[in-house]
Amino acid sequence: MLGLDSLEIGLMFWASPDARATLREVKSYGVRSGQLGFPGSLPLHNAAAEWDRALTAERFIPVTAFCSYVGEDYSDISAVARTVGLTPLATRRERVARTKAVSNVAKELGIDSVACHIGLIPAEASRYHDVRNITRELCDFCAENGQSFTLETGQEPARVLLSFMQDVDRPNLKINFDPANMILYGTGDPLEAFTALSKYVISVHCKDGDWPPREQPEALGVEAPLGKGAVDIPAFLSRLKEAGYTGTLNIECEENDPDARRAHIRDAVSLLRTLLGKADANAAQV
Repeated sequence: MLGLDSLEIGLMFWASPDARATLREVKSYGVRSGQLGFPGSLPLHNAAAEWDRALTAERFIPVTAFCSYVGEDYSDISAVARTVGLTPLATRRERVARTKAVSNVAKELGIDSVACHIGLIPAEASRYHDVRNITRELCDFCAENGQSFTLETGQEPARVLLSFMQDVDRPNLKINFDPANMILYGTGDPLEAFTALSKYVISVHCKDGDWPPREQPEALGVEAPLGKGAVDIPAFLSRLKEAGYTGTLNIECEENDPDARRAHIRDAVSLLRTLLGKADANAAQV
């Protein structure tokens, strides 16, 4: 397997039915690693075999398998609470089954982290205990596959997530830290949050955004190109280094316009290389 450098730049991307085409587009940004997301609508039959062939042929290293689920709505806080992750009761068992299926695919691909947005952690006791127990179930399933079960940050303050992690009490429950999500959801300063959660962090997103408008309590903030929002990217990188983080820096860009998205990703790669003092060394290897 190809080795990765400390703080190597990667990309969060979503699988399509054509694995080779997906990877070639990702590699066009000069990266050779990243987080492979499986959309909820994507059939997983034969996915392991197809992606294994493509990853081998393209010499690409996936570091995380991300789950998303059919029916999720990120339009505002209320929609997130109703539809996202494993907290909605009506879709919970279906989504747990999907998460386990993604874990099985990831095992075949040698990916040792399975991640998702768990959704807003409920405050009401019985619903909270249900979500905690489901999280334990998924941790145990992923452990059997030699994986961490990894929660993405942002939908609750760091103190709430930290308390939940401790209550779940599973050694393979980890965090994918997204600094922009702390801002987009209005849940706290990302640098302070990272310090509080750093011992659980095994992967990160490099994403930027601006705070929600104060006069709209249900609104989410707006994503911004990396380096142009409220996240202090240089300080974030410094905080990662201080904590001893050596994993990949996974650029995430959710811009809907394809041309703008490509431009934002290229600019993000360039910015991170500049901040890290890295030459375009990996481009020749991809």
